[in-house]
Amino acid sequence: MRLGQVLLLSSLLVCCTAPAVSMTRAHRGPTSPRIGRRSKSRLQSQKTIDDQRATQIQSALIHSGYLTGEPSGHWDAQTQAAMEKLQQDNGWQTKLVPDSRALIKLGLGPSTAPANSLPSQNSPLATNQPNTIHQQ
Repeated sequence: MRLGQVLLLSSLLVCCTAPAVSMTRAHRGPTSPRIGRRSKSRLQSQKTIDDQRATQIQSALIHSGYLTGEPSGHWDAQTQAAMEKLQQDNGWQTKLVPDSRALIKLGLGPSTAPANSLPSQNSPLATNQPNTIHQQ
């Protein structure tokens, strides 16, 4: 009887402490690799808008009435305010400038095909006529 109680008590003790022991983390040294740590060679995002692109955006903002004057080619506070106003008027975010939807609305979004890959006036694709091959 005494042996049965000791076995029961010891097995109960092991069952209760095993989950707590398995939940503790192992100590890692200062040079061991860390899981989920960001590497130092992260890709850098674009910090400023290129002057040529700023000129395009300013011209489109002037054409749409959100900006006045001539394009300066520099992304300045007036250009940023005009872009934020355009985005606010359309219910889009105003913190990140410029929003892709705003650029598309200004006509500056991505095109579906490069200009040099469009069919020429005389090609069968442009005239919707079948391309016939003459065999001799």
